[in-house]
Amino acid sequence: MQGVTKRSEEYGDVELAERPEPRARPGTVVLRTAAAGICGTDLHIYRNEYAVTPPVVMGHEVCGHVEEVGEGVDQGLLGRRVVAETFFSTCGACPFCRNGRPNLCARRRSIGSHVDGAMAPRVEVPAVNLHVPPESASDAAASLAEPLACVTNSMYGAAQYIEAGDEVLVVGPGAIGQLAAQVARLQGGHVTLRGAGSDDGRLAVAERLGFATSRVGDELEADRFDVVIECSGASAGYADALRFAGKGGHLAQMGLSGKDSTLPMDLVCLKELTITSGFASVPRSWTRAMRLMHSGELELETLVSDTVPLSGWREAFERSFDAAGIKYVIDPRLDG
Repeated sequence: MQGVTKRSEEYGDVELAERPEPRARPGTVVLRTAAAGICGTDLHIYRNEYAVTPPVVMGHEVCGHVEEVGEGVDQGLLGRRVVAETFFSTCGACPFCRNGRPNLCARRRSIGSHVDGAMAPRVEVPAVNLHVPPESASDAAASLAEPLACVTNSMYGAAQYIEAGDEVLVVGPGAIGQLAAQVARLQGGHVTLRGAGSDDGRLAVAERLGFATSRVGDELEADRFDVVIECSGASAGYADALRFAGKGGHLAQMGLSGKDSTLPMDLVCLKELTITSGFASVPRSWTRAMRLMHSGELELETLVSDTVPLSGWREAFERSFDAAGIKYVIDPRLDG
């Protein structure tokens, strides 16, 4: 079978390449891919800014149908439409695994980076990772379950950090930022979504969803926001987040830059900011994400900019690099 493959550690060495057909092993299933979202992490992998084990099929945001089940897996799953957590394996014994934080396991292996992922007609995943999305969601929208689980991992920790009436700034209007803005609004925040000049299309979507918006260069009051959520991964975005966070405020980092940044870190001390973060997702955050999806309170379809065949992956990556939309999704079935 062919998959969008990171072939080596060379910059941009990504091609549609032949890969072994997956087979269901004990405890796993094989999904026929219906939708594989292009994530910012995939763009970092393309640029060698995120560690992978090549050659590997990319893609970890997946919706698909169970086509084959392995030994010990419920046969009743066959044919079910599901979404899947990203971890293929962890050690299961370290303090992080035993405390519900397998995302921090040093031996974690994930689909799309360490083992073959979803940008191919079929993908193998552990059966315990499966969740059933709402029937009302399209395949493409259902694949947003994974980025939503990342958002809920960051925004629901030991305590929810947004209180009703809080002024919230979300920096970066990509898929993660748009989802974070919606979750923040559900938590009672008054949300402003901020982007660069090149983000006009993305900010227009945010405005249609009822959010206030701001662009780099627009005047915003310094120290104004109770909570700032950084989703851009850009140095300028981090700097904005520090500048606009209010004294005693909360800064949550979700965006990854893939490189070092020079930032006005004195503001953390001078404002007594609390900084939290969240890496990937955990089982608990998937439970929250699925509850939100099934509640019908989130707008997901609007975030899907286009669905393309596997053969159209390169153009979809280029449009993602150019921020010419929010979420591009690959559906291998479109290749016939």
